[in-house]
Amino acid sequence: MQSSRFASRLRHALRSNGFARNRSSSRPRALSPLLGITLKLVSALAFTLMSAAIKSISTRYPTGEIVFIRSFFAMIPLLLWLAWRSELPAALKTSNLRGHLKRGIMGSTGMFCGFAALQFLPLSEAVAIGYAAPLAVVVLAALVLKERVRIYRWSAVTIGFVGVLIMLSPHLGAGSHPVGGNAALGAALGLAGAFCSAFASVEVRLLTQTERTGAIVFYFMLLTSLLGLSTILLGWNMPDLKDALLMLVIGILGGLGQILIVQAYRYGDASLIAPFEYSTMLWAVAIGWFWFGEWPAAAILVGAFIVVTSGIYVILRERQLGLARREQREVGPSRMT
Repeated sequence: MQSSRFASRLRHALRSNGFARNRSSSRPRALSPLLGITLKLVSALAFTLMSAAIKSISTRYPTGEIVFIRSFFAMIPLLLWLAWRSELPAALKTSNLRGHLKRGIMGSTGMFCGFAALQFLPLSEAVAIGYAAPLAVVVLAALVLKERVRIYRWSAVTIGFVGVLIMLSPHLGAGSHPVGGNAALGAALGLAGAFCSAFASVEVRLLTQTERTGAIVFYFMLLTSLLGLSTILLGWNMPDLKDALLMLVIGILGGLGQILIVQAYRYGDASLIAPFEYSTMLWAVAIGWFWFGEWPAAAILVGAFIVVTSGIYVILRERQLGLARREQREVGPSRMT
């Protein structure tokens, strides 16, 4: 009897973790910054691998076709996860279709721009331009979400922005990049995609207050799939077996990364989680070298060092503040001076 009761409680705990709805607006989900950071780092690796795979096929297939494949097959890990947790169909219920629509339009536009940029830029440079997104999220989180952003976060983000400028320096001068106009087009597309992604990230943060993770990810993928499918009228190419398998991997990586990133924003403020997008630079350098034989310029490496250093500082500072808050809770307000 006791073992049956324990198993029942354990099953309930596993199901409620992550996908549970915050049922009381007056009792927000407790933040866990280190968990949010970890989820963000893993999602960054998944998305970088996905971007590398997309880059490898980007010249053979239209962007709209790739967007459809990435979004449609990304629903596989999501639906499997929900089914394993016996969350279907409840996890897909929503009370904020307007919020999903806004997030979907901005996120889809950013996806189209970002995938197109991969055709014209090395992987590490496309990733570097995308670093404008987390910087914009910090500002939007303070202005739109009214999150409290302390001076240490502003300082770290400012230092990271200097690193981004250094990484973008090869594109700042006319004729400074060997690819010429195509690289400039790629940079413009990447920058547009970054700003769209920033707005989408802020909308995700708002959605997590009332919506389940399953609904947030599913409706985004569904809308993006429909938008990508609409481009079939412009002409698609039939993939061979090798490319078809690679497209399947792209979708699965995208689905896993999307789930992880939504979960990350549940456990930490957007202004804290966003700067850890910079970790994709490390993945991009390594993957670009092994996969495409690309090695970034010195400016890319210097900038990457700066943004990674600022990210490590945020981790250490947040850990210090977390320990201080824990100590304050243990001591109690009556003993604090």
